[in-house]
Amino acid sequence: MPPQSEPLPSGGHWVCLKWHGQLGHEIARAGCPCHFKLNHYLPVGFLTLPAGEYKFLDMQQVVKQPGIPAAELLPRYYSVLRARFGPQQWWPARTRLEVILGAILTQNTTWHNATLALRNLRQAGLLRWQTLRRADPSALEACVRPSGFYRQKARTIRVFVAWLVQEHAGSLDSLFSLPTDELRRRLLDLRGLGPETVDAILLYAVRRPLFVADAYTQRVLARHGLVPAAGDYHQTQEFLHAHLPPDTPLFNEFHALLVEVGKRHCRPRSPRCAGCPLEEFLPAGGVAQPRAQASAGTCPTQELQPA
Repeated sequence: MPPQSEPLPSGGHWVCLKWHGQLGHEIARAGCPCHFKLNHYLPVGFLTLPAGEYKFLDMQQVVKQPGIPAAELLPRYYSVLRARFGPQQWWPARTRLEVILGAILTQNTTWHNATLALRNLRQAGLLRWQTLRRADPSALEACVRPSGFYRQKARTIRVFVAWLVQEHAGSLDSLFSLPTDELRRRLLDLRGLGPETVDAILLYAVRRPLFVADAYTQRVLARHGLVPAAGDYHQTQEFLHAHLPPDTPLFNEFHALLVEVGKRHCRPRSPRCAGCPLEEFLPAGGVAQPRAQASAGTCPTQELQPA
């Protein structure tokens, strides 16, 4: 069946979006003999389509594709955000251990609550490896209680410390000497450490170029039509890695700036687009809000926000 077509005043055409489940989906531009095949692991933002306006049949709004490659558009976002908010100077921690603990403690909570837990750990003398590894479980739980889910987080900390001692004689230098892919895989194998927490550790404690594609990042990019609103952490990170140079300072600062604009303007409900530094980049018709939602059983990413 040929794709549905209806000319637009601008000269573009509607686009028919055909879903093919786990095999991916096909995008056909009306009037073109070619079809664009897209693997289901990759977001729509990976495609560079001809300039014009496109309407996906499962979406409410028209998404404007100005023909600017994402590799050019994302640096513009970065420059505008940095000019408005200034350097964010993340991660606010004194040691690599504090970065690791902060990444665990900020899971599913605010950075304010995580800092309360870190303050308790500091006052208890538990921000040193020697004392942390010998800490009483109940005392550790009491310290991290302000961050919420304190039993799980205390257990995650104990699991990480015990594993580091067993596998690397308690040496972060030994652990962090591993190649990035292997280091990430080993950390993900530990109970309580998900992709976002691990990537925060790798970016901010180990200085490896892995973009932390948290809920703030996903929300901002999705509302600008760059990634699917129902996309997952991996999709958003892959999009950023594909269109940005692997630069650790850039990833550090850009992530922090996206969190800042997410807190001030791109809120989960009732976004404040007026006055947002990224307002000029919104799709035609305003914020992109596709009907499609994340499938049942998916888990929302945590929001890392050390600011």
